[in-house]
Amino acid sequence: SFLCLFLSGVCADEFSVLRSPQSVVFRDGSWPIPGERIPDVAALTMGFSVEDDLPWPGLAVGDLFHRPRATVLVTVKGVDKLALPVKGISYPIENAVPFSLDNVANAIHTLFSEETPVVLQLAPSEERVYMVGKANSVFEDLSVTLRQLRSRLFQDNSILTSLPLNSLSRNNEVDLLFLSELQVLHDIASLLSRHKHLAKDRSPDLYSLELAGLEEIGKRYGEDSQQFKDASQILVDSLQKFADEMFNLYGGNAVVEVVAVKAFNSPLTRKSRSILQSSQSETETPYNLAYPYNYNYSVIFNIILWMMIGLALAVIVISYNLWNMDPGYDSIIYRMTNQKIRMD
Repeated sequence: SFLCLFLSGVCADEFSVLRSPQSVVFRDGSWPIPGERIPDVAALTMGFSVEDDLPWPGLAVGDLFHRPRATVLVTVKGVDKLALPVKGISYPIENAVPFSLDNVANAIHTLFSEETPVVLQLAPSEERVYMVGKANSVFEDLSVTLRQLRSRLFQDNSILTSLPLNSLSRNNEVDLLFLSELQVLHDIASLLSRHKHLAKDRSPDLYSLELAGLEEIGKRYGEDSQQFKDASQILVDSLQKFADEMFNLYGGNAVVEVVAVKAFNSPLTRKSRSILQSSQSETETPYNLAYPYNYNYSVIFNIILWMMIGLALAVIVISYNLWNMDPGYDSIIYRMTNQKIRMD
């Protein structure tokens, strides 16, 4: 019992899969997933390789020839678990550390640079937005700053006209921040529905969203308050609706995942840079250290070694046979020449 309580305390956060196609298989179980390996799970589901093997039994191999056309990952801060529908699959998170999908975005842009896939990374509370490829034209009208989000909420077609606020208020800045994040979810699905052809192309798309409005409501009113309970329920309903809309827009070939994190174990220090930006060279260290070991070194070494050995043996065998060859009997040139002389 003590061990179960200890593990539940360590793995309090949750990684949930709301929707996934048949080509991506998530096993039903309570295997903890390391927080730093969540980007690797997103990469493997899209068919990309990772540097280190992922010994996590929650993700099966699936269909290697049919990969999802989109991956949507929503990170919710301020809560360790959401009351998501039972049809989804959830796993506890071990060692919740800050992560980003920059490597996945780089892989998509490198492999499908000519097709300009949709890559969108957005954190409304921090006014941090990242749009690459066709996302620049699709989501050019998307509200990203706090001022734009607030003015968007008070328009005629905003979610305030149809969303039950309950104990939340339109006059509170914290409540408006939470509602603006829900408005972003609605606008992403709405804008993408106007460009359905982008969801049918060959290049995969990536959506990475970070929501911190619920965390601010918990700090403002307390986690036992009615405002926090109402906001949690509204967020769950909005996430499920957003997952269904994105899944349907991509024809049932999209993975929608939610990461619920109470608090990260280390400070969140992220760099906002464009994936089109060239990587800067690292500063040289005065300690004369060797270059970092590449995991492909052993493979390349074996290929070059055995190829050189094979070529050396081939040269030795050919040289030996040529040296001991009898021109009168072994060479077809001399043999045909002698026959032609005899016939003449």
